[in-house]
Amino acid sequence: LFLGRGPHACLRLIAVIFCMAKSKAQKSTDLARLTDAFKASKGAVFVDYKGITVKNVNKLRRTAENAGVDYVVAKKTLITIAARAAGFDLNAKTMDGNIAVALGQDEVGAASVVAAMSKDIEQVKILGGTLEGRFIDASQVKALAALPSKQQLLAQLAFVLNAPRVGLVTTLSGITRGFVTALAQVQEKKA
Repeated sequence: LFLGRGPHACLRLIAVIFCMAKSKAQKSTDLARLTDAFKASKGAVFVDYKGITVKNVNKLRRTAENAGVDYVVAKKTLITIAARAAGFDLNAKTMDGNIAVALGQDEVGAASVVAAMSKDIEQVKILGGTLEGRFIDASQVKALAALPSKQQLLAQLAFVLNAPRVGLVTTLSGITRGFVTALAQVQEKKA
């Protein structure tokens, strides 16, 4: 395959290699992966990433990966088919722009990651999301992102449940300390 000479010849070769049409087997594999990701997720956020730089896309992917969130760029038809196969009532074709989906293992994870990144990267626009199998709009996704995660709520609950015991131990040790101090003072007076 001869693509000519010049500074962009290599880029054209790479573009030809990566822009080749996918086979039916590759498409079915991609669909199965995306369907499994939708089934495993408890929350999803749809993002319009038009105009975002490669550097910012990589930053978004790293941030999502560190938070345990899958960030997937796919065609709207593929997203719609995978979401419906996983039990979500969704039509991605109604969304404007280039669509990516962030899939989280908890209800808040994907929303919080994407909301934080949309503050840093202005090209990242939240289009909506899914929660408990139904579609929610962008404002609801942003409200969801403001909530603490399930792990944070469990930690707060453990702290609240543990607080009375800590208070009781502190009180009892204070009484014991006071009793020992009183005995020490009585012993000093006798001596």
